[in-house]
Amino acid sequence: MTAVKESSTQNHNKTANQLHCPVTYVMNKIGGHWKPIILYQLLNGSKRYSELRRAIPPITEKMLIQHLKQMEADNLVIRKAEPVVPPYVTYKLSEAGEELTPVMTAMVDWALKDYQRTGVDFEMDED
Repeated sequence: MTAVKESSTQNHNKTANQLHCPVTYVMNKIGGHWKPIILYQLLNGSKRYSELRRAIPPITEKMLIQHLKQMEADNLVIRKAEPVVPPYVTYKLSEAGEELTPVMTAMVDWALKDYQRTGVDFEMDED
């Protein structure tokens, strides 16, 4: 990932806005296309890396690894590696990550209502 120049105006504005806007703060933690999907997959409990990969087929390995590392650094996900061969790595939500459950549930509820409102046929995966 390209490093952001710390002295850049954009970085300064982003940091300043984060201090004044809680939504910006949250979006910096869970924003983007893949992070909410990864969090959603972890709502039902811990998963191995390969399980996450299978549950989100369109995501590339690079993006999955990158986002898991970012979410671990943001204390949303806990990575546990078992010292066996082959390596056994699991990911689960941290306490802070679990506190996002109502947010994720609200997103699902809104999506289902919007699908119904717009007439889109949608079937939820049963995890």
